[in-house]
Amino acid sequence: MEMAVIGAGKWGQALYHAYSQKNDVVIHSRTPRDIEHFVSLDEALQREYLVMAIPAQSVRGWLEEHFMDHGQKILVAAKGIEISTGAFLNDIYGAFVPQDRLAYISGPSFAAEVEQSLPTALMISSSNLALAEVFARALPDFIKGYVGDDVVGAEVSGAYKNVIAIAGGVSDGLKLGNNARAALISRGLVEMARFGEAFGAKAETFLSLGGAGDLFLTASSTLSRNYRVGLGLAQGKDMETILAELGEVAEGVPTARALHMIAQEKNLYLPIAEEVYAMIEERKDPRQSVADLLV
Repeated sequence: MEMAVIGAGKWGQALYHAYSQKNDVVIHSRTPRDIEHFVSLDEALQREYLVMAIPAQSVRGWLEEHFMDHGQKILVAAKGIEISTGAFLNDIYGAFVPQDRLAYISGPSFAAEVEQSLPTALMISSSNLALAEVFARALPDFIKGYVGDDVVGAEVSGAYKNVIAIAGGVSDGLKLGNNARAALISRGLVEMARFGEAFGAKAETFLSLGGAGDLFLTASSTLSRNYRVGLGLAQGKDMETILAELGEVAEGVPTARALHMIAQEKNLYLPIAEEVYAMIEERKDPRQSVADLLV
């Protein structure tokens, strides 16, 4: 397959490494990088298959300014909910490209481990299962690809787990123990599924690789940027300091704000997400958040 990865952050570079094993792949980003097969945007957009690794909050602006539709099939690799509108990424991309040319990748996949060719399994979701199969078959031998048609469930899982991962970092940062972390993650999974079902997602999606699989990973490891945000909150740091030290995009931060907005509009019960929002936006004491969750 002739593919282009657009976005050369850590996840974009990891997907470039993975898909390059079996395919003819180039890469492009806004900032020029010293990467083999780095090309101009015009050249990248000529490829038949695109892997879009642009951060969720930047997607709409990038599409409006740069995208040229040549009939490309697109694999969306970002995870998040647009904070300004509450829109899912499938809504945003769907305004520019027909849904049958869009697919979404999710599952347990730290970029650092993918770049080391360590084994994992990932889910490719699309309303067009044939397209999902194409992207799944193109994965390297160290990644087992599964396909599904629940795009909303995959999107919600990929976005929501980042918020629960922040809570996981808070729990471990406060040294609340293994029991507390397990309880938090399991209740986070229930909360994530409740939110998704309100938008028509399938319940079983949240027990899949893109749901439970990715959640278990990101909510319990310092390789997770969002988990490290939670560690910083537990240490009493402000968000500006945390994000400056992180030096990377932590999608759980804007997603927590988007979930709060949606919860208010739709009267949804999202206790963990609301406490994460309060710690981020209102500088609520993490120990008070724990106490309030135990009521």
